[in-house]
Amino acid sequence: MKTIKNIAAQGDVFLRRVNELPEGLIEAQPENGKFIIGHSETGHFHTVKDRGVQRLIDKTNEFISYLKVGEEGAVLEHERSFDTHESVKLPPGIYKISNQREYTPEGFRRAAD
Repeated sequence: MKTIKNIAAQGDVFLRRVNELPEGLIEAQPENGKFIIGHSETGHFHTVKDRGVQRLIDKTNEFISYLKVGEEGAVLEHERSFDTHESVKLPPGIYKISNQREYTPEGFRRAAD
């Protein structure tokens, strides 16, 4: 397992440590005890357990969210039983999450895998 220092990536999810949260964020609710950080059409989500973690959504940009990780730290996991991405340990702090996007004639959308 690798530990993030300032930046890390896992699949189509990019994390960068930041010093503070911007204003106007909306608190997300976990699903089955986890936050889904990167969705997958095939069901192999990128997730963080909700213990000591707060996920905040940027209501002005659907591709950006934030994680506020408490004293226990957290782990970003790839939920697939084969050919999985290495887990990423997140020490306490604030992380900006950017999700990869792709262009279609209708506009930008989350990248499909």
